[in-house]
Amino acid sequence: MESAARVLVVANRTAATPALIDAVKERAARGRAQFTLLVPNTPHGLHRLVDPEDQSTSEAEQTLELAVPLLERAAGSHVEGIVGDPEPLAAIQDAINVHGFDEIIISTLPSRVSRWLKLDLPSKAAGLGLPVTTVTASGRAEAHV
Repeated sequence: MESAARVLVVANRTAATPALIDAVKERAARGRAQFTLLVPNTPHGLHRLVDPEDQSTSEAEQTLELAVPLLERAAGSHVEGIVGDPEPLAAIQDAINVHGFDEIIISTLPSRVSRWLKLDLPSKAAGLGLPVTTVTASGRAEAHV
């Protein structure tokens, strides 16, 4: 029996959107997979200026609480949830180094408002050597290899 692919799902404000839920459902249908949802602990307001590391993880944890059950239904299996570094690429690198993954799904806001797309996060993540699929909240999926 083939072992399940370990899929890192990276999302923040789009973690519970239909586009991401559909992408997880499609990936689960293609073959055995274990999913982990990574939510970077993005600082807001004064925390962004003062010390992003000092921020409570409550917002990221709330995102996990909302999104994990929806993604579990889509995946048909348990989905692990983790809060990561405020810097999304660092959060992805940490998760890969600690847990090891086979592929990445990045979920972002539409391109006109997505900070992650402006930072070219999908291409930078693909530079880590794993296949990356980008899903925007508008519903478009795009693969980066």
